[in-house]
Amino acid sequence: MTDTQPATRTFPNRVFSGAQPSGNMHLGNYLGAFRNWVKLQDSFECIYCVVDMHAITVWQDPADLVAQTREAAAAYIAAGVNPEKSILFNQSQVSGHAELAWIFNCVSRLGWLNRMTQFKDKAGKNRENASTGLYVYPNLMAADILLYQATHVPVGEDQKQHLELTRDIAQKFNNDFGVEMFPLTEPIIQEEGARIMSLRDGSAKMSKSDPSEYSRINLNDDADAIALKIRKAKTDPEPLPALAKDLEGRPEALNLVGIYAALTDRTRDSVCTEFEGQGFAEFKKALTDVAVSKLSPITGEMRRLIAAPDHIDAVLRQGAERAAAIAAPILKDVKKAVGFIG
Repeated sequence: MTDTQPATRTFPNRVFSGAQPSGNMHLGNYLGAFRNWVKLQDSFECIYCVVDMHAITVWQDPADLVAQTREAAAAYIAAGVNPEKSILFNQSQVSGHAELAWIFNCVSRLGWLNRMTQFKDKAGKNRENASTGLYVYPNLMAADILLYQATHVPVGEDQKQHLELTRDIAQKFNNDFGVEMFPLTEPIIQEEGARIMSLRDGSAKMSKSDPSEYSRINLNDDADAIALKIRKAKTDPEPLPALAKDLEGRPEALNLVGIYAALTDRTRDSVCTEFEGQGFAEFKKALTDVAVSKLSPITGEMRRLIAAPDHIDAVLRQGAERAAAIAAPILKDVKKAVGFIG
């Protein structure tokens, strides 16, 4: 470690984000991530990634992984991510992610990883049989972000801990090697719709892994499927109140109001005011109309793109070339700081 600290460095405003290609992209992905990514394109340089290397922390059928990677890319584009305006690629095409992750494995501390709650949740009682990749993947997540010196990351509540680890790794690397190589990445936290819950259980996040198809609205659902799932969504017999705060203790009701608010770019309070005193039978009809109107164009575009795999592959390949061009000089400086020759 050197004694002289460098002058404060200014990094260009750059966003990095990604999602795993695990199939069944759903409303929660759209409202909690993709829609926000689209808005960020107007004010940041944006890099969006299908994180297929993260996906293999649990075993994946190779053919399924290929199909799901294309489906994820199609969902990004159909939601409004512009591959000409932003960079869109799949992680495994840029080897710098793996190279920087190894360096971060040697910078990050064991105690930091032991505090990561997602490993405990995903590994469960079979922790000894979990892959080592599942344990160290927060370091790979940090590498994903810092390989591009990203200054901002849009995150949900469940990802805050990983971003804090990214900041810890960045700060430790800078201090260890006496350089200002990495920014302390800031979170961008979305308000309405950031956390969409299951349609069957308002206390559980909407998830691809839920065995019930009625727990989520998939982005490839047609209008009839959307209507059926909303009609069957769990609610309660009480009418809607005038203010969202009065939905406390009514998680399913709060979730449906939140979905309506997010789809219409409104606050939960304004939705409650409009539907005050009404029961959920009427509200669900209104929610169905809004959901079908917003999601049908996305569904149609996804299907068109998935039917053209060569086009998706070309988009990902071109995006990977652009991403690698940004990453290469940063990784070269990292290696020099560490003491690698070449």
